[in-house]
Amino acid sequence: MILGVPWWVFMFIFFIFFSGYMSFRALMAEKKLEKQYIETQGQIYMDRMEQERSKRKDNKELISE
Repeated sequence: MILGVPWWVFMFIFFIFFSGYMSFRALMAEKKLEKQYIETQGQIYMDRMEQERSKRKDNKELISE
């Protein structure tokens, strides 16, 4: 007993803080993963738009000839 408080109370408080830290860490990792997914999907979309633009440009050039 430290200051009249059982040792398991200190362990309980420690685990509460540890749990908060781990949940914060998981939240940050999930945000990072979500950001990477969004960037990947955005790049796929931009590539598809660029392909469509070049396809339309090629069709336009064929029609004008």
